[in-house]
Amino acid sequence: MDLVIEAFPAGEKTVRVYRALREAIVDGRLPVGHRLPATRALAADLGVSRGSVATAYERLVAEGYLTSKVGAGTFVAAVPASKPSRTAAADPLRPRRGWTIEPAPTSGNDPAPRYDFRTGIPDTRLFPFDTWRRLVAAEMRQGANSPGTYAAPEGHPALRSAIARYLGYARSVRATADDVVVTNGTQHGLDLIGRVLLRPGDVVAVEDPGYPPARRLFEALGCRVVGVPVDEEGLVVAALPSAARLVYATPSHQFPLGRPMSLGRRRELLDWAARRPVAIVEDDYDSEFRFSARPLEPLVSLDSAGRVLYAGTFSKSMLPALRTGFLLLPPGLRSAIAAARQLSDGYGSPPLQAALARFIDEGLLARHVRRAGREYARRHAAIVSALSKMPDVEVMPSAAGLHLTAILRTGRAAPVVAAANARGVAVENLSSYATSHAGFVFGFGAVDPSLIAEGMAIFAEALDRHA
Repeated sequence: MDLVIEAFPAGEKTVRVYRALREAIVDGRLPVGHRLPATRALAADLGVSRGSVATAYERLVAEGYLTSKVGAGTFVAAVPASKPSRTAAADPLRPRRGWTIEPAPTSGNDPAPRYDFRTGIPDTRLFPFDTWRRLVAAEMRQGANSPGTYAAPEGHPALRSAIARYLGYARSVRATADDVVVTNGTQHGLDLIGRVLLRPGDVVAVEDPGYPPARRLFEALGCRVVGVPVDEEGLVVAALPSAARLVYATPSHQFPLGRPMSLGRRRELLDWAARRPVAIVEDDYDSEFRFSARPLEPLVSLDSAGRVLYAGTFSKSMLPALRTGFLLLPPGLRSAIAAARQLSDGYGSPPLQAALARFIDEGLLARHVRRAGREYARRHAAIVSALSKMPDVEVMPSAAGLHLTAILRTGRAAPVVAAANARGVAVENLSSYATSHAGFVFGFGAVDPSLIAEGMAIFAEALDRHA
């Protein structure tokens, strides 16, 4: 226990020890139940007599701040702690001008609802934890015998090679290890791209409706973010601002509507970009889990002008807590992005990245995706079947991912969402994704499959009463 006892004149030792202990208890620095050192030990640490400490302890026990148990020691009692107040003068540091962003809620903040239709959450019960633990443990043991060195910011060489091979057979993307930079997920990749390519005031085009974390990130970088509408074929290229420096899109599984971008619209977007000094970030959102047709070719495979930066993550196909994603980059950006990674957080975890490389190369990722995909397909079909019986909504076509969207034909979605949430059905309001459409978004990665029918029945009741 560290206590700061200021210099004191003779005769005030006991008082100073008493005040220091009392302040530490009231401030909460010494929590309830904390065992204090023996009087002899604390006296030696503070450079005072044992009698001074013993007298201070006795006074604090008498006042109710401490409790003493014979043979056990002295402990902090349950007294209300008061946090020191700070005035504006005592807390002069503030965010830079224009910074109004606050942390957004995450799925881990609160206990999971009973009928969990939140988006972006995979079912961890489907993940092969025993196999993953074996791989990680093996890499940790191997790493423990190697010298302590700093790793390359681009990522573990074996993982970069494994990702390139995986993209080749899973997404028909031609890539080599040199094209890959490993990141801490898609959001981290977008931040690195923004640092390297964008300046404050640059125009960034995003889909509307679209993925809120991307919009928030580009706004935080000082960019002017412009929403571009999405129709049946995907991002409306004719509505793109001519001054755009970057276009962010989710062509494989548009978030949140779920439609894939048509091949014609993909070619139109690439032709538009080839005539301008603009980059396209292709977020291959939720493309691993498909329930019907094969996916269309990714933009990066169609790109002959070197305009597309491809971003992917293992958060849905494996676990969000893994915090691993990747960027597929044109040659002119690889060194700069690697340097940005090195400046921001250095590098990722070599043992985890090496374990992930083995997980991919041994076919374990593909096996897990196939197994999980079959389960997600059943949940997708169950929700579609339930929604098709509700005349007030129109289900948006969706053949991939871990969520689907239903458009409300008439009325307001907010009262329905509130009523459903009040009964434990965590459905999301489509309006939270910056769109003029009224509707609902249902995730099905986290929901207990045995509760889908019951949860959808409760939602139907809320829809009937409040829409």
